[in-house]
Amino acid sequence: MEDLFGWLVSFFAAVALVVVVIYQLMCLADLEFDYINPYDSASRINAVILPEFIGQGVLLLFYLLTGHWVMALLCVPYLYYNVTLYTQKQHLVDVTEIYNMLKWEKKKRLFKLGYLVMLLFLSLFWLIYSALDDHEE
Repeated sequence: MEDLFGWLVSFFAAVALVVVVIYQLMCLADLEFDYINPYDSASRINAVILPEFIGQGVLLLFYLLTGHWVMALLCVPYLYYNVTLYTQKQHLVDVTEIYNMLKWEKKKRLFKLGYLVMLLFLSLFWLIYSALDDHEE
């Protein structure tokens, strides 16, 4: 039963990360279509970047503590990328450069979204598998 609970927690954590990345993409799309000014868009995106990084780190730690080694290994490249951005002080969106970097910022977040959706589906698979396995016992 605790394995089922673990997969349930990881599933909702992955959903939360997907929602954060989609929010960032929506802010960039609003900026692209002039629904929002660059300052507001950058401040909204920058407000959720650190919680996204922390959430990914907590998810990796959760996988390690629950003994889901493969999922933890799948989280390592994404966390490494986030840590690299943070240590190089490139994790925040610059208000003055946001229009020049708009395509790159969107591509970066689309790649993150694809990676997180893969983690989400794997979590969902293992959630269903552990639920069926608990049901058989």
